[in-house]
Amino acid sequence: MTPDLLLTQVFNGLSLFTVLALMALGLAIVFGLMGVINMAHGELMALGAYMTYLCAQVFQRWLPSLMGVYFLVGIVVAFSTTFAVGVLLERVMIRRLYKRPLDTMLATWGLSLVLQQVFRQLFGPVDVSVPTVSWLQGAWPLGGTTIPLSRLFIIGLTGCVALAVFLFLFRSRWGLRIRCVMQNRAMAGAAGIDAQRVDAVTFGLGCGLAGIAGSALTLLASTGPVTGQQYIVDTFVVVVFGGVDSLVGTFLSAFSIGQMQSLLELVLSGSMAKASILMLVIVALYFRPNGLFALKLRR
Repeated sequence: MTPDLLLTQVFNGLSLFTVLALMALGLAIVFGLMGVINMAHGELMALGAYMTYLCAQVFQRWLPSLMGVYFLVGIVVAFSTTFAVGVLLERVMIRRLYKRPLDTMLATWGLSLVLQQVFRQLFGPVDVSVPTVSWLQGAWPLGGTTIPLSRLFIIGLTGCVALAVFLFLFRSRWGLRIRCVMQNRAMAGAAGIDAQRVDAVTFGLGCGLAGIAGSALTLLASTGPVTGQQYIVDTFVVVVFGGVDSLVGTFLSAFSIGQMQSLLELVLSGSMAKASILMLVIVALYFRPNGLFALKLRR
């Protein structure tokens, strides 16, 4: 194995890590903090990707001189749209299914099928792609290999999103409310915190992060009606492996799984690499069933 090939695979692992981390951060908030099994999380990621695609179409048709900033606008639109959809879903459907995990899983799985059909009706059955803005075209040479600027941007975006989530959860009043409800809902209510409003904002935040992941995905691959299904299983594995209550564990788990899969693909096929990682995760969860970085909380 040459150093250049190893460096390429490590960077490919970082690219996979960024998408998994953005998806898993949102799912960790919904699943870990709220205990909701959201099988439609992948479709919310696809919704974010489609919103970015719509922004590209609008800028190409009416604002061609501003095409250089359309992607940044697309990220904001994707987050805002999926956040609003998440709040609406929590108030209309999820709120009535708390403490009923099986019903929640079935309801959100049905919702995912509905959203897939909506995507087919609105955008067609074929995959769509967005143009790469001029300042993300090209590559940065490193040794005997080159690193695409678009992937470097996604890595930076992931770091910024992770920092923003940390500041929101641990340096803001809303974050304090969310952590209070997560750790002890009854005592949080006794302290005057509106738990239902916190639930809506928390679920919307998790869905909004999925929308950002969808925007990032448009720089790596095309988007289709079933794009979300290709990532939802891996995202659940990342969250459970890292510990459903630990955002740091989710981040480290996404990094570990992304790098392991990329390196295993040097000697195995893609499907065998995923199967091997799944076996390693099963063995790890046998010894640490709460995940590698599980937190001790009072429920």
